[in-house]
Amino acid sequence: MRHLWAPWRIGYIKGEKTPGCILCDKPREKKDRANLILARGKHAFVMMNLYPYNNGHLMVSPYQHVSSLEELSDAATADLIRLMKRALSVLRKTHKPDGFNVGLNLGKAAGAGIEEHLHFHIVPRWSGDTNFMTVNAEVRVLPESLAESYRQLKPYFSRAQRR
Repeated sequence: MRHLWAPWRIGYIKGEKTPGCILCDKPREKKDRANLILARGKHAFVMMNLYPYNNGHLMVSPYQHVSSLEELSDAATADLIRLMKRALSVLRKTHKPDGFNVGLNLGKAAGAGIEEHLHFHIVPRWSGDTNFMTVNAEVRVLPESLAESYRQLKPYFSRAQRR
């Protein structure tokens, strides 16, 4: 029997679940690097996923605490789309993926991990990025740390914001 050691996961598994909504609370803290926030718009922001499916996995979320698109204002919807376009452009430059999965899960039955606060996922994909670890062991191998991904992505978001 083989064992895969992933000590970074234990904090999530055993850690105390904080009350509230991380998609509301983290942007209010104004600690963007610590909270993996890459860009802020007037109505929405871009944040790295703390437990990514692939390297470069980003979330784009409105500041407004809503669970469906119908509840968003037109201005917030436009800001979400603008930030998603920027995120895709940055990931194309930094990670050079072969494609993307872009979407949102609305409701628990659809797989929403934070069902009360709408957020889009942007997951870079590469041809052949599924391997035996995922198929046989239900394990995802990520070759780059979150800190390194943040360091690589942040300058591109900063440049785009100054334009």
